[in-house]
Amino acid sequence: MKVKQVREVAAQDVEVDGAEGVRIQWLFGKDDAPENFYMRLFELAPGGHTPRHGHPWEHEVYILEGEGIVASTAGDQPLTAQSVVHVPAGEVHQFRNTGRAPLKFLCLVPKTADY
Repeated sequence: MKVKQVREVAAQDVEVDGAEGVRIQWLFGKDDAPENFYMRLFELAPGGHTPRHGHPWEHEVYILEGEGIVASTAGDQPLTAQSVVHVPAGEVHQFRNTGRAPLKFLCLVPKTADY
């Protein structure tokens, strides 16, 4: 078992095309050698967004705080604290902060995800 404090995990700016105002903390990543999943904490500044993208793995998201939308080919879905999202493999999607405070969410992806 491994226990950490989030405040002890370094936050990094997400520097990929299409991302704006996004920071990530790898709560459990490659250095932790998890068996099945990586856990990441994202923070989107007001007006910030992830790139519009898709990938061959599913992931799950839990909204901790803030307001936003998740955009997909099926349309925009509103997000608030305690919203949960399942993004199927291959679905094009984007998270956007539409509020005045940071949008924070946990995102779990399979260890096999190519990052």
